[in-house]
Amino acid sequence: MRRRDFITLLGGAAAAWPLAAQAQQSVRLRRVGLLIGYRNDNQQVKGWLGSFDDALGHLGWTDGRNVTFDFRWVGDDTTLIQQGAAELVAAQPDLILSSGSPLTATLLKLTRTIPVVFVNIVDPVGQGFVESLSRPGGNATGLVNLEPSMAGKWIELLKQVAPQLMRVAVPTNATSAPYADFYLKYLKSTASTLGVEVISGTVADMTEFRTFTAAQAREPNTGLLPMPSGFSSGHAPEMAAVAAQYRLPSIYPVRSFADAGGLMSYGNDVGDNYRQAAIFVDKILRGAKPSELPVQFPTKFEMVINLKTAKTLGLKVPLPLQAAADEVIE
Repeated sequence: MRRRDFITLLGGAAAAWPLAAQAQQSVRLRRVGLLIGYRNDNQQVKGWLGSFDDALGHLGWTDGRNVTFDFRWVGDDTTLIQQGAAELVAAQPDLILSSGSPLTATLLKLTRTIPVVFVNIVDPVGQGFVESLSRPGGNATGLVNLEPSMAGKWIELLKQVAPQLMRVAVPTNATSAPYADFYLKYLKSTASTLGVEVISGTVADMTEFRTFTAAQAREPNTGLLPMPSGFSSGHAPEMAAVAAQYRLPSIYPVRSFADAGGLMSYGNDVGDNYRQAAIFVDKILRGAKPSELPVQFPTKFEMVINLKTAKTLGLKVPLPLQAAADEVIE
């Protein structure tokens, strides 16, 4: 190569470097707030968030390069929920991810402009979060956690494993499950066809949960079905321990309950909901409007049966049910 040509090439490359650097610097860092209704030591939830982060990565979003995250771990404490929501809204992020009904309700009281993507919601129309499932109409959209018909399925499954079941205790935390009546209607309808009575009760904390469960356990042939909510999911191991203490056959939507010693769990794969939530976030960050993104229902479900617990309770799990389970803990 002649020296003049080399200098020309070098000069062109040198001129291009500032342009490349300028293009890199021009990538706007998008901000996503996350309002999480669990304690920050909950490993199951961190796994769900890992699924969310992986899915975003596949969609081209990398923390620190073109997106940054602002977390608020608020548990089921009403004061912390309000404080965390207010802080995130004040920061004016591009979008806020919400993990449950009480958190979403709080956010939507504070903003009707910042996009909100909810991950685990029951009856978003009935709760006023969206106008309709197909056309949300406002600044919120996302994923439904469980359909109400699931409530009947829990009773049916529990009855298959514990044929003598005559009563099911349903402790409910009103703060984290404002939709409780939505489920109870279906629970009671199915239970009556199976000759099972549903006993519901309100519990504000784990102390009241233990008191309620102990009182119900005095009656024979009683089972336990904690109302699905952030409160129950956040205390699944403790609830499983209480069920074991009083020798109650029990079922819950989240698999951590069965992993911790509960008899069984059946519900949607929550990690998959978080993966799907990443698609909503990607679309909104690229210009889509929440009002035009239809609310989605879960498509992946899992059943986990704890055979060790069944044997401790003197119960035999039918072989067809074991075969249908996604996992059997032995």
